[in-house]
Amino acid sequence: MVSQASSPSLLEALSSDFLACKICLEQLRAPKTLPCLHTYCQDCLAQLAEGGHLRCPECRETVPVPPAGVAAFKTNFFVNGLLDLVRARAGGDLRAGKPACALCPLMGGASAGGPATARCLDCADDLCQACADGHRCTRQTHTHRVVDLVGYRAGWYDEEARERQAAQCPQHPGEALRFLCQPCSQLLCRECRLDPHLDHPCMPLAEAVRARRPGLELLLAGVDKNLAELEAARIVEKEALSQLREQAARVGTQVEEATEGVLRALLAQKKEVLGQLRAHVEAAEEAARERLGELEGREQVARAAAAFARRVLSLGREAEILSLEGAIAQRLRQLQDCPWMPGPFPCLLPQLELHSVLLDKNCHLLWLSFEKQQLQKDSGKDGAGSQGGEKTESQRGDEAKTERQSEVQPQSKDGAQTPKEDRAQTPQEGGAHTPKVERAQPPKEDRAPKEDRAQTPQEDWEAQIPRGSRSNKKRKFKGRLKSISREPSPAPGPNLEGSGLLPRPIFSCSFPTRMPGDKRSPRITGLCPFGPREILVADEQNRALKRFSLNGDYKGTVPVPEGCSPCSVAALQGAVAFSAGARLYLISPDGEVQWRRALSLSQASHAVAAMPSGDRVAVSVAGHVEVYNMEGSLATRFIPGGKANRGLRALVFLTTSPQGNFVGSDWQQNSVVVCDGLGQVIGEYGGPGLHGCQPGSVSVDKKGYIFLTLREVNKVVILDPKGSLLGDFLTAYHGLEKPRVTTMVDGRYLVVSLSNGTIHIFRVRSPDS
Repeated sequence: MVSQASSPSLLEALSSDFLACKICLEQLRAPKTLPCLHTYCQDCLAQLAEGGHLRCPECRETVPVPPAGVAAFKTNFFVNGLLDLVRARAGGDLRAGKPACALCPLMGGASAGGPATARCLDCADDLCQACADGHRCTRQTHTHRVVDLVGYRAGWYDEEARERQAAQCPQHPGEALRFLCQPCSQLLCRECRLDPHLDHPCMPLAEAVRARRPGLELLLAGVDKNLAELEAARIVEKEALSQLREQAARVGTQVEEATEGVLRALLAQKKEVLGQLRAHVEAAEEAARERLGELEGREQVARAAAAFARRVLSLGREAEILSLEGAIAQRLRQLQDCPWMPGPFPCLLPQLELHSVLLDKNCHLLWLSFEKQQLQKDSGKDGAGSQGGEKTESQRGDEAKTERQSEVQPQSKDGAQTPKEDRAQTPQEGGAHTPKVERAQPPKEDRAPKEDRAQTPQEDWEAQIPRGSRSNKKRKFKGRLKSISREPSPAPGPNLEGSGLLPRPIFSCSFPTRMPGDKRSPRITGLCPFGPREILVADEQNRALKRFSLNGDYKGTVPVPEGCSPCSVAALQGAVAFSAGARLYLISPDGEVQWRRALSLSQASHAVAAMPSGDRVAVSVAGHVEVYNMEGSLATRFIPGGKANRGLRALVFLTTSPQGNFVGSDWQQNSVVVCDGLGQVIGEYGGPGLHGCQPGSVSVDKKGYIFLTLREVNKVVILDPKGSLLGDFLTAYHGLEKPRVTTMVDGRYLVVSLSNGTIHIFRVRSPDS
């Protein structure tokens, strides 16, 4: 039974890069097939052979070169047959230089022959009209299939031509391969059978294929099963990584909620906890990426071999199938017997622990604990992986709840040990079952700093791993935790002191922006809201304006003029404005250009922002701001701070607030500037909270809070409506990795794009909600 995967068509094999050599990137010449079932030109393989071995350029498998050289590798008759068909279709141009008849010179006609109008599929000859009519009237060729040459070149008769053209014997030209020698597993023509194989039992090709096809199909089904397991393992690995990120975001929210009331007293401890969390997530992501790369590599190798075998079984002729049967069977058995990944490595999920003595500045109020991730897999399938003494989920939840209730008991004033500490030591002294969740205990005041310090999360994790199984990857992970930067966040501004609360992020979803039609990896240079619960993404690399919902659903594109690479984008009433090069465009949602304006050439990119009314668009031009109406007329123009700042500003990012103010990132002053519609500066920040970075993309929520991107340190910080720094809003443990641009949707959803083309969406939770 053939595997459930869809069989490839002949048209796909001819039109895809299946017939192209992956080394020289040209059509295959003298194709030779390696044991890994990858096919290359014989000359290309000769250049790779070194020291009696060569490495496959695709799967990197080392292959021994036969003693006779690369020419002794198995000839791919299947690819040769497809190449013959391609060459026959491509020979000559019907409009200029028509192909000549192949029979006219043999019959004493013109030396070059008349213009061909038909083709015999059995003889593989081009015929003129007269020869085509005569070809159907002779006794020997009246059964031949003569078709129109135009239709043949268009590919209408590819299937029929493949069936009528038999594989030719390489030792006896003109003789078709008809038999299979069973002891030698060699294809024979009639001449071959009469010489060295006269006494060997032989089978007709059709009978041999019927006998051997079930074995190949059974092997192919086994590889398909392994492919399904690999794909399932990859999906579980990605789900585990997504669960880790979501949990880290939730823990980060808990950290913010716990520290807001006593933020000044907790800054030092907050720095340490967030540093541990950030290091853990980054290291876990790196380890997960390595495992994903290994899984995807194995999947690619197995999928390529299965695809090749499926093509041969579906499209190959009997001779071709039998010529490759040994190599395919050997490769499929090898893939079946190779060890597959049993499953993803369990991640340690961070958990936030709160201490009861919240106002004691000398006490650690926050620390992290890590528990093994509960993977959503069918444990009944492999019962060996489950531990015999493992407790049920409800029992573990009750124990964790009891532990948390007992852990919040404060210490006595004289430094005596609390009941919680007595209870935590009892399981070790009595040999009782150790809980699955292992926690890093907070340090106590009466302990020496170095002798009895709290166990760090990385030590807690490594203690669970047997010493003999620690690899270089574990040591690299440990070193990364120790070397992580723990730069303190700046002190909060005066507004924080009055309110004591800040907007908080709540993770909503994450999705990629690369679509099947994209030729390159996305490079997002602009974002803006577009309609109800939609965003418009400017992909400069693929020259597209893509529409997505806030759930990550792809909604299509807004057409852009040919040759334009949109940089910054803004949505107006029934129109879209974007900058491309040194021009500002206003187009309709259908892509019709309403007007374009030339901008200054002194600036590499121009930021675009829509006014709150939706009927005007603002653009940054060489340090000043220009505002255009829907008709393309210049409504106003100003320099932030007035004419005294002429030549002293360089606004790379620009946005507007619901109150009608402008917020820009000034790269010349290395600051964030807030000004009104007349250019009067309301506030400006360029202090240490920028960590020495150039200010990035800016967005404003419905209450006027400013969200500033700092790409170099993987942060989004928050400022009050007048530009005073309040603190961090998003950091690396929220999943930020080189954030590029942001936008605010409906005043309460912050959309963040990363350098790899991924988009994260966070709901901004107001302090009073």
